Amino acid sequence: MKISILLPFKENFSPDYAGAVSLFINDTIKLSKFKNRSTVYGYTEYKKKFKSSYVNIETSKKFFSSSNKDYVKKFILIEKKNPSDLIEIHNRPIYLNYLVKDLRKKNYILYFHNDPLSMKGSSSVSERIFLLDKVEKIIFNSHWCKSRFEKNLLTSKINNKLEVIPQSTSKTKINFSLKKNIISFVGKLNDSKGYDVFGKTILKILDEFKDWNSIVVGDEPRQKHFFFHKRLKIYGFKTNSFILNKLKEVSISVVPSKWDEPFGRSSLEASSRGCALIISNRGGLLETSNDALILKNINEVELYKNIKKLIMDKKLRQKLQKNNYKNFYLTND
Repeated sequence: MKISILLPFKENFSPDYAGAVSLFINDTIKLSKFKNRSTVYGYTEYKKKFKSSYVNIETSKKFFSSSNKDYVKKFILIEKKNPSDLIEIHNRPIYLNYLVKDLRKKNYILYFHNDPLSMKGSSSVSERIFLLDKVEKIIFNSHWCKSRFEKNLLTSKINNKLEVIPQSTSKTKINFSLKKNIISFVGKLNDSKGYDVFGKTILKILDEFKDWNSIVVGDEPRQKHFFFHKRLKIYGFKTNSFILNKLKEVSISVVPSKWDEPFGRSSLEASSRGCALIISNRGGLLETSNDALILKNINEVELYKNIKKLIMDKKLRQKLQKNNYKNFYLTND
């Protein structure tokens, strides 16, 4: 079977600036029995690409037409010249509208990595019924995302085409004696991810607990929040391998998202590296760990209380670290 995998426009299939979608695809291709028959199609300006078979669809900005539509049209031309047996569409349900007009007899699988109700092509009931009619499978990265897709659909319209395949990551041996007094935040440095709450809280924590440090990994092009402390290290964007290695040393990882996370790769990876987790109860975050402290409210008082609790109670901290690691099952294998 020959498979074409269509990325969202401007999704960087590059280790230099990969998002959750590219990381998921790169990891799954490596383990697929069709890895030598799969080609990823996308558009990125980064020169370095993942090692999986990849074709960059060159496109240019046009004032009177959609870049997304132009991108898909160029993919259609490639498919007509070199047809595949199956097309995977990732996180852009609207692309199916363009594809079925010219490639009607194709088999399609649609992957949702975000809330379907927030996306063009799947926000309305009629759009979701159209998707169910046109695809072989619709795959979600969390049960929460699946439940959003099913919202207001008649039971008779919900069928066995819907399936949940969570994101995953590697699992490695963790030496818990090498854990350091480090508190981490990984993700976009914005309000939606709760970075404003984390930043204000961590300054108080570091002032109070002199033997603790904190690291932040992530960036935000429209960054509004800047926090400074001699024991707070802000790395900016780093590769996934850098993050996974850093998390081996981290004792407490904080994921205080205010928005409904479709799944939560930051907490997934922290669990895999044996961190004690503090998370919010938004979206699919609760599906990433059964052994986390859950924030009742996403504010400085609540977060301070939970971080302090883990700092002061070493037995609880180590218990959560080991339980997260022991019970972690979302491996790439």
